[in-house]
Amino acid sequence: MRTAVDTGTIQEYMACLSEKVRRLINAYDMEETREMICEAMKEYPDAAQPHNLLGILMETQGNHVSAMKHFRAAWVLDPTFLPARENMENFGSFSKPGAPAYTMEDCGKQGKKERFKIEYDENGAGHVVKRSSEKPGFFH
Repeated sequence: MRTAVDTGTIQEYMACLSEKVRRLINAYDMEETREMICEAMKEYPDAAQPHNLLGILMETQGNHVSAMKHFRAAWVLDPTFLPARENMENFGSFSKPGAPAYTMEDCGKQGKKERFKIEYDENGAGHVVKRSSEKPGFFH
């Protein structure tokens, strides 16, 4: 069994795992990917990264419900782990999903712009308004 001492720090191990999983998924080697992620879950049951990676694998295989469960589990284990939150937003929306977030470096690459903003009136009350740069869409 691999330990954090054998592989450096836990963070280094998880970063290495994330990159290996990315390469394996891109090469469509789903069985080895699953085995690698499950081994990491056994070694580090409280880590968010393996759940996030398993969610990405499940989504790649078309198992959306299981993927969302693992993204939520990752987020519950570590609410500061942004890739899990980004994947929940990305794959849980009605629009076409973008690329999955394997690591923190993958977060924010979608270039999503908020469609609404808060403007404050003279009394200091905030109001949610649509940004003026919005192009007319289907429902406009």
